[in-house]
Amino acid sequence: MSPGQGWGPPPGRRPPWWPEGEPFPPERWGRRGYGPPPFIRWIGCFVLTAIVVALLAGGLLGALFGHEGFHPIVLFPILVIILIAVAVGGGVRRMTRPMSNLIDAARRIESGDYSAQVPEWGSSDIRSVARAFNSMSARLKTIDEQRRNFMAEVTHELRTPLSVIRGQAEAIADGVYPADEAHLAPILDATHTLDRLVEDLKTLVDTDAGNLVLHREPTDLGALVRDTVESFRPQAESAGVTLTTEIAENLPLKDVDPSRMRQVVGNLLSNAIRHTPSGGSVKVAVDASSFTVADTGEGIPPELQPHVFERFAKGPNSTGSGLGLAIARDIISAHSGRIEVSSSASGTTLTVTLPAGHSSRPE
Repeated sequence: MSPGQGWGPPPGRRPPWWPEGEPFPPERWGRRGYGPPPFIRWIGCFVLTAIVVALLAGGLLGALFGHEGFHPIVLFPILVIILIAVAVGGGVRRMTRPMSNLIDAARRIESGDYSAQVPEWGSSDIRSVARAFNSMSARLKTIDEQRRNFMAEVTHELRTPLSVIRGQAEAIADGVYPADEAHLAPILDATHTLDRLVEDLKTLVDTDAGNLVLHREPTDLGALVRDTVESFRPQAESAGVTLTTEIAENLPLKDVDPSRMRQVVGNLLSNAIRHTPSGGSVKVAVDASSFTVADTGEGIPPELQPHVFERFAKGPNSTGSGLGLAIARDIISAHSGRIEVSSSASGTTLTVTLPAGHSSRPE
């Protein structure tokens, strides 16, 4: 073994307890990582100093008190004990410092400061705890931001129909507008908007709580889509949009919740009609494993496409609540299916794929 190599690890090898991100070996260990580490040199200097102090103190005490047989070396064990106590105390402080940081950060999170992070250094176990804590605090921060944004968006969506209802009702009460069908219609439309929003919010709450109950039954998906499309035909005609269907023959029954599936088709149709200009068209196609809703609208901006299934995700010209596609995704996921989107400047296509259901065919 060459001189100095026994004092530290080989060059370039970091001990498992060394803090991550810290260079190893440090330059002060000597050239190319050789030489004793600082704490060894410190202990050596302290021991030598203790011996000298013991000899001097022993000689001084012997001269003062004239005790024969007193030898100064008897003070050395006492100084060694003091040295060990100091070293152990420093080690304990180094071991407890990460835990103190963790406790301080936990208290900050308890007070609502979810940005609290702890340094990831120390032993491998301590670093693992620190990483888990930092991941947890980052997750809590994200959830808190989403909650705040959600409440702000809900408040905004509720304010618009309530303002319409209040304005129209006050105008009728003051005699500005007559209480006829034309002036009551905006109030009815606003209440329908509120009703849909409340129902959508309930669905989202049920999904988050894991309480989205599905009442499955063998369902003719073709007939369900055809009926839903017919219910949207007046809305499409008033917007100047042509609605068409393409439904395959002899489709197998699907084991789905027909009410929830009707909600999905309705959300997709409503969204497609809203974003299709007058003169455009919306086509709904159904086959044995999936159904699609394709429109000839303005398309989804590229930067928004990765977020279309997020809550309150809306384009700059959207007049909807931004919840329709998010709810459709949650319902389809509850059916163990998937929903995908493809969009360009010539239109948007949403594809819903459902797992294989009953193999029997409708009568």
